[in-house]
Amino acid sequence: MKKRILYIVSLIMALNATAVVAQNVILNAKLDTFAIRIGEQTKATLDLSVDSGSEVVMPPLKEQVLVDGIEILEGKEYKESIDEGRRDRYVQEYLITSFDSTRYNIAPFNVVVNSDTFKSNRMVLDVYSVEIDTANIYNIAGPGNVIEVELTWEEIRDSVYLATILLFVGALFAWVVIRLINNKPIIRIIKIKPKLPSHIVAINKIDEIKGDTSLRVEGNEKAYYTQLTDVLREYLERRFGFNAMEMTTSEIVDELLKIKDKESIKELKEILEVADLVKFAKMHPTMYENDRNMLNAVEFVNATKNIEEENIKQPTEQRIVSERSLKQKRVLLASVIILAVIIIGVAVLLTTDLYNMFS
Repeated sequence: MKKRILYIVSLIMALNATAVVAQNVILNAKLDTFAIRIGEQTKATLDLSVDSGSEVVMPPLKEQVLVDGIEILEGKEYKESIDEGRRDRYVQEYLITSFDSTRYNIAPFNVVVNSDTFKSNRMVLDVYSVEIDTANIYNIAGPGNVIEVELTWEEIRDSVYLATILLFVGALFAWVVIRLINNKPIIRIIKIKPKLPSHIVAINKIDEIKGDTSLRVEGNEKAYYTQLTDVLREYLERRFGFNAMEMTTSEIVDELLKIKDKESIKELKEILEVADLVKFAKMHPTMYENDRNMLNAVEFVNATKNIEEENIKQPTEQRIVSERSLKQKRVLLASVIILAVIIIGVAVLLTTDLYNMFS
């Protein structure tokens, strides 16, 4: 009995694998397997080999059924060059299935090569039904025990790396934030000497001239009047805002007449005129005249001083923030922003990885 079965199986396989060979035409039809169960799939292949340049007409690619009872799930075909370009190969493949248990005889395929028709070999497919255990049809097993599976290093490696990076960057972020909060600016305090009013400056300089005994010696009249008039000219520049140092006596008087009345500048005019005579005419005033001109200079300054200038409150110190401190603060702030972005990115990756691991 076993020998008979082996004989039948061998005959079917030989029948399925038989190829048609004629006139350099090799035509073969075959099945991947000659027996399947209901609903299973197998592949039927039509393989043609001809001389290169031959005119070939393959059978139309079927779309629904190969034969009654055998359904085509998918069909495709392709051509390739073989034997170093001397021959062409044409292949059609069908993915098939069946839902009826029986033996199917698949008729040969017709192929036209150079106007000659060639038939492929026949194929046989046995389809068997699935045996059902009717005795235990209602014997349905319950749910099995939950098996705890230990995680491997490969599965948790990425999560461990991400968690380590997150901890490190988080610690660095906290350190930078603390540095930023405690980063007190480097401030230098510079003491500022209050700017004296212009009339005080002039009076002080006149007192210095008065105390210089060398200027009161006979023959030093030129130096005496030069210093006295320079003090008055500097005062005029600061008090009234015109360039008295570069003006002549008449120009100074004309400029003052635009601002003050003639009587108030009479004393100044006399001092400047005497100074011009001493410088250019080598006049030698008496000691009495020198003292009187100095007193007139003081009276002129006091008569024309700006009272509001004394009441202006001036800063006594200046606070300067170090450029290095500002630069360091900008660097810390930029670091906080960059680290925050990194923390968010790593946290998202870690959360996604953990979700995929336990879902």
